[in-house]
Amino acid sequence: MAISTEPPPVRTPARATPTAPPRSAGARDRTFGFLLAAPALALFLVVAVYPLVAGLVTSFYDQSLVRPERRYVGLANYTAVWPDFVDRLGTTLVFSGLATVFPLAVGLGLAVLLNARLRGRGLLRGALMLPWLLPGVVVSFLWAWIFNDSYGVLNHLLAGAGLPEVDFLGRPATAMAAVVVAKTWNSFPWVMVVALAALQSLPREQLEAAALDGATRLQRFRHVSMPHLAGPVALVAMLEFIYNFGSFDMIFVMTGGGPGTSTMTLAVSLYRYAFTEFSLGRAAAMGVLWLISLSVVCAAYFLLDKRLESR
Repeated sequence: MAISTEPPPVRTPARATPTAPPRSAGARDRTFGFLLAAPALALFLVVAVYPLVAGLVTSFYDQSLVRPERRYVGLANYTAVWPDFVDRLGTTLVFSGLATVFPLAVGLGLAVLLNARLRGRGLLRGALMLPWLLPGVVVSFLWAWIFNDSYGVLNHLLAGAGLPEVDFLGRPATAMAAVVVAKTWNSFPWVMVVALAALQSLPREQLEAAALDGATRLQRFRHVSMPHLAGPVALVAMLEFIYNFGSFDMIFVMTGGGPGTSTMTLAVSLYRYAFTEFSLGRAAAMGVLWLISLSVVCAAYFLLDKRLESR
């Protein structure tokens, strides 16, 4: 029997078909997160980005609410509204500054008062929150009635005291003051809440140690409480200033920007361009300039916030 000396044939193993690598958990999470954020992103694009781009484009056209066609005019709208913008910006800064300082002072003072041990301070805190809960339009009509020169409560009290009546909303010297008073009454509660929360988070040991060292109440407030309040109060002040910079309802309801232009802020001026003169192009140009100035204020807020966080 013949014996074969040839080696047995070697079988080459079949190559495995390459398959796509499985998706990592991180990729699936990113896709799922994008799907969750997609509706909010679409809403943001429709509500915020599209009007912003449309307004920017409209600012370069002569466009009106009373005629369908529009004509490209370049920077003519910006040139036309620039003098008004400078004047309205000054009025807006005055209103924003006054409507920030006075609520800050009133809210901080009430926070210090309510932080003390008083009878019924819980009820008092709740009552002082009422102006903040009311809508701005309601507050505006309330104070317009109080300051009315014909049947207002304030003039009735002045007449009862034998003093001359004052047309608060009809005089340039008093119209801005009247609006600031109304805004102060509407805004001081949230300043009070933030300041009171900061005071109540202050460790009692620090105040007790200062008292043992012989510090008076004023010294304890100045050297212990105020440094603890500085951060929250500064941020509240900046946020209030930004909100007042775009305030419209209170000024429009109480004075309509008058008398004359004494209370004509950027918001009211933009409204008049759009819905009194029907000039959408000039209103859009005013809005773009307003946005740029507000961006500067917001940038200052973020810088302040970053500086306070780094401390």
